[in-house]
Amino acid sequence: MNQWKRYGVKIFLNGVKMIGFLFLLSFLVFFMARMAPGDPLKAYYGERIDRMTMEERQRAIEKLGINEPFIKQYSLWLKGVMKGEVGISYQYKQPVMKVIKGVIGNTMLLAGSAYIFTFLLAFLLAIFCVYYEQSLLDRFLCKVGTIFTCIPSFWLALLFILIFSVNLKWFPSSGAYTAGGERTIKDLFLHLVLPLLVLILEHLWYYAYLLRNRLIEETRKGYVTFALGKGIPRWRVLVFHCARGAMPSYLSLMALSVPHILGGTYIVEKVFSYPGLGTLCFESAKYHDYNLLMMLTIITAFFVLVSSTIAKVLSECIDHRMRRE
Repeated sequence: MNQWKRYGVKIFLNGVKMIGFLFLLSFLVFFMARMAPGDPLKAYYGERIDRMTMEERQRAIEKLGINEPFIKQYSLWLKGVMKGEVGISYQYKQPVMKVIKGVIGNTMLLAGSAYIFTFLLAFLLAIFCVYYEQSLLDRFLCKVGTIFTCIPSFWLALLFILIFSVNLKWFPSSGAYTAGGERTIKDLFLHLVLPLLVLILEHLWYYAYLLRNRLIEETRKGYVTFALGKGIPRWRVLVFHCARGAMPSYLSLMALSVPHILGGTYIVEKVFSYPGLGTLCFESAKYHDYNLLMMLTIITAFFVLVSSTIAKVLSECIDHRMRRE
């Protein structure tokens, strides 16, 4: 019972810390967005702003509420968030949450698929490399994997667009569906291939290498020598014994990797003009769409904080020394 109470207190404290961090982050983003050069009226009214008189421009500023002092603007925005009213997107002229709901599924599909395939393939690749440890094939995979890890995702995306979209014309270069076409699963899959491939190649070897090193540590332990001495095949020892010993650390690594993969997804979305949260983030910052930018920042920070909390809990469950501390 005492242990459950301790976990309850930890969850409560982590929740308080998370709320405090989100509050601080929202304040900083709100401040930096307001201080950045540019005109938010341009995002809302477009080219009409150039034809407005001074009186019309003043009324437009009052309508958007950007004539108030900074602290008052922030307090009004915060009160709106508490009531569930996060404002209107300047660029899309729609409620912010409606704009986000329209694309968040695309980001979850892309990031979720990349997450699953990356860690599944990383596990298989690590097992394969350890099975052929120090062989020519293992060294070759290490070299190639290191090269792909060092290549920036935006450069790899542009290279894939040039090869597979422009030259070979196998896959589309942008969007989630063909413009004006029927939205089918096949069409969605074809648009998803290149962004997904870039994300997997960008992160695959990093996690496979970490697991490979952890598995190599396990193969040096006495129980592995004993199992091999009994005649158990090496692949079976790796999959059913060494992998079991390395799995807790791997699960913790999976929780910690969410910000890494999510950040990569945002960049890839922008390069491929894929309609998702990443593309919205760039557009909201570019066009000074304050309300949209604030909610995107908070949603992204929430995902990062939750994954970090899960990673911390898993680490404490794995390492008894952290739990005692």
